[in-house]
Formats: sequence, structure tokens, C-alpha cells
Amino acid sequence: MDFTKTTEQASNYQHLEKMSVNELLQNINKEDKTVPFAVEKALPQIEKLVTQIVTKMKQGGRLFYIGAGTSGRLGVVDASECPPTFGVAFDTVIGLIAGGDEAIRRAVENAEDNTEQAWKDLQSCLITNKDVVVGIAASGTTPYVIGGLKKCNENNIITGCITCNEGSPLAKVAQFPIEVVVGPEFVTGSSRMKAGTAQKLVLNMLSTATMIQLGKVKGNKMVDMQLSNDKLVDRGIKMIMEEIPVTYEMGGILLKKYGSVRNAILNYKT
Repeated sequence: MDFTKTTEQASNYQHLEKMSVNELLQNINKEDKTVPFAVEKALPQIEKLVTQIVTKMKQGGRLFYIGAGTSGRLGVVDASECPPTFGVAFDTVIGLIAGGDEAIRRAVENAEDNTEQAWKDLQSCLITNKDVVVGIAASGTTPYVIGGLKKCNENNIITGCITCNEGSPLAKVAQFPIEVVVGPEFVTGSSRMKAGTAQKLVLNMLSTATMIQLGKVKGNKMVDMQLSNDKLVDRGIKMIMEEIPVTYEMGGILLKKYGSVRNAILNYKT
């Protein structure tokens, strides 16, 4: 390959097994501190992709994440958090992982090496050119992800990617690549560490910035969140009390009646 796989380079640390617990934690933390700075360098790339996602979603499109292993799991996590956090439909943001849902908990042998499966998975979700597909792969070489993005490009579907190696095959395939170069891992090749953290930070940015642009946040509050437990109901009532002059009890009545903080505030009548 004609690019440097920094995610596979040897760790900057030797004889890890001889380190004390304190030394291990201090050194891992030292490496982790570098990740936000690597993400900062990629902000212009992230902005371009968010702009594309927002445009498509305003037209009724969806956001797909595709990945394998840790990268795939991170996509599934981010997608699954969007409905409770922002009140969107469960199929607005979709995470697909090589090997299917079984692979979330247990690795599926050779699943990431299939160049055709991602497109089949996307087709099962009735993918269209209104949607955006973001491939996630720390190495930037995962066949499942690259194959999926190639087919999307052929079908006039916007593609982006999140990778941790500069100039990777994946970045060359994606129309809107995001390259967060975090360097060698503390444990050589263990891309679930810094690379995984970087990918999670970028995913947070993609989904959160997109949902804010789509009007899913008012002020700084999740006014459309799903009220799925007592903690969130309590939070919702307090949000209502900050916006309109009602007691805690009345806030609870309004929240139960209208189903969301936003609707409770909009329908309140003095």
C-alpha cells in the first residue's frame, strides 16, 4: 500500500507488562490527551460532511453508518442514541455492522472482508440517493466499508468516512473524508483505544451538530427527547418550569399530556 498505516505502527512504549498499574494508567491517559487535538485538525472536514448531512436530511433523507468491529459498534451506538436524545424516528440514523447485529457482542469471522455485503445491508434498508452513508474504519482499509461506499458512489449517494490513517483507500473513495490521525496506539495496533476515541468524538459531532441544525435543540436543551425513564421525566419537567410559569406538578401534567418538552411549552396557555 502506498500510505503509512500509523494505526499499526509500534507503540511509543516498551515492556508494558513491567509497568505498575499507576504507570499504565498515566501513560494511557497521556496518549488519550492527544486525541482532541487530532480531531481539531479535522474540523474543516467534519464541517463539510455535516453540511451535506443536514442538506439531505432536510429533504427527507437518512444518515447511515457502516463499519466493522469497534468502528461498526461505535456507529451503532451513535445511531441508537439519536431517537432518545433528539426524538427522531428509529430509522432516521441507522448503524450497520459487518456480520449483522450478532457482531455487536461477538466478532463474526471474516465479515469485514466481504466487499459486497455492505451494499446488500444498505439495500435491505431501502437506501436512496436522498440518504448519506458514512463509512467508519480506523485503518481505512476495511473491504466491507470500502465496497459499500463504492456502490453508493455508483448510485449517486453522498458518502463520507471517518478514518485514522491519512491517505487511506477509504479516504480516497469517500466524497467527504474525515481523517483523524492519532498515531501509534499504547498497545500496538489496538485501534479500539485512541482511534476508537477519535471516532466517537467525531460521531458525537456529526449527529449532534446535525440535529441542532435540524431544530432538535432549543437553547441548549433536548426539547424533543424521549421520556423513557423517571430521570428524563424529571429533567423534562424542570425544563418546562424554566420556560413557563408552572409548578413541578403542573409541569408533569403538561409533559404527560403533550408527550414532549417542546409540545408542552408550545401548548401552554395562561
